[in-house]
Amino acid sequence: MANETQDQGRVADSCIMVIFGASGDLTTRMLLPAIYNLARTHLLPHEFAILGFAIDKISEEDFRQRARKDIREYAGAPENCAVCDWVADRSFYMTGDFANAADFVRLKDKLVELDNQFHTQGNVFYYLATLPQFISEIVRQLGEQALTAEEHGNWRRVIIEKPFGSDLESAKALNAEISRVLKENQTFRIDHYLGKETVQNILVFRFGNGIFEPVWNRRYIDHVQITVSECLGVERRGGYYERAGCLRDMIPNHLLQLLSLTTMEPPISFQADAVRDEQSKVLHAIQPILPEDVLTRAVRGQYSEGTMDDKHVPAYRSEEFVDPHSSVETFVALKLQLDSWRWADVPFYLRTGKRMAKRATEIVIQFRRAPLVLFRDTPVDQLTPNILVIHIQPDEGISLSFGAKIPGAHVRVGDVKMDFRYADYFGTEPSTGYERLLYDCMIGDATLFQRADMVEAGWSVVEPVLDVWKALPARAFPNYAAGSWGPKEADDLITRDGRRWRTE
Repeated sequence: MANETQDQGRVADSCIMVIFGASGDLTTRMLLPAIYNLARTHLLPHEFAILGFAIDKISEEDFRQRARKDIREYAGAPENCAVCDWVADRSFYMTGDFANAADFVRLKDKLVELDNQFHTQGNVFYYLATLPQFISEIVRQLGEQALTAEEHGNWRRVIIEKPFGSDLESAKALNAEISRVLKENQTFRIDHYLGKETVQNILVFRFGNGIFEPVWNRRYIDHVQITVSECLGVERRGGYYERAGCLRDMIPNHLLQLLSLTTMEPPISFQADAVRDEQSKVLHAIQPILPEDVLTRAVRGQYSEGTMDDKHVPAYRSEEFVDPHSSVETFVALKLQLDSWRWADVPFYLRTGKRMAKRATEIVIQFRRAPLVLFRDTPVDQLTPNILVIHIQPDEGISLSFGAKIPGAHVRVGDVKMDFRYADYFGTEPSTGYERLLYDCMIGDATLFQRADMVEAGWSVVEPVLDVWKALPARAFPNYAAGSWGPKEADDLITRDGRRWRTE
């Protein structure tokens, strides 16, 4: 890819991408297609190479053929594709054990060889596409072989996939282990949700539009809902889910990241730490849930069998690698509040779950109702609140509902909706959601990656809930049917406050 600079941004730095766990599903479905999309849009440098590292014995030629196949299947590349061949020709592979120091010595030698071949100026980033239990060991081995050492102007970075620990104590321990090898500006804790265009657009929407910025506070906003619902079950991730559960898997990272971007104060700039400073303040401002409040402010659920798209789907307890008597939650709803001047007394309702009625990730801003007094002598007996919805997936966009007079002799008010869809205005480009994040790592922009203090603050929010749920195992599981919107208790959580979940 010649050094062409397009409107999307500057060409990334020359570098080698090392993928630990390169034989796995993440590399197949996301990473290689994302690299192809970056190359296709001229954001990759000519001086670039990929080195896969995994325990599986795969020849280098087989790895390249798999790369071509994966890019065609998951990125939609045509059969005879020069860009696909360009990526495949720069893809290399070595078999190695994450715990074997000798294999990391071989890795070091291979990086020197590739650096000489592709003139990557000693720049390397390591992507840990592995199970969480391997993170510490890989980072330690990299440190022992000086594979993270930055000298003579080169850079070395490490991308770490979630989960970042399993509770507050383990997150602190993991951060401490990582910090012994890596500086914070070398550590990129990835949350693929932040690769979504609409998530990134939250800051532009809030701080770049004079019509919305003045009303983004407790005076005008009644409450906020953040929903991440999935139609799929746990699929083949039953073993992982049995260890993690929905609360650990989704709340400390995905949903709290969305919450922080929605509620943060304006940063002094869009520099990475300026943005993350404000996000961190939000996470630290979330009111701790007291143990005695967990039963009223937190809801858990587990799906039973049901019918979705006219097909029978099994209960969670019948899924592969799942204990038939499991008490692990597949649904979580929380009510949170922030101790801040802007958001005092505004409730935030979060929910996420598997096997729900609809696949949707959205942020719902419900504004306070206008006073009814003006309409007391008309047939209007109730005013519907204005609702702003930021749609993150599957259809990225923003919608706003408001009241308008229905034509006729009497004063009647009807709801109308203004819809913006990214695809309608800007077209669509094939994307896995990882393109922006990989590119940002290559140019050293950590804005969309979590910092150590943010990770620990997120775990602090859910720690009381984890403790109570561990002490009081669920007794009524399964408690929602596959294809529904979750357990009745989740509805009760919000209707007690005179509100209801958006289910459109």
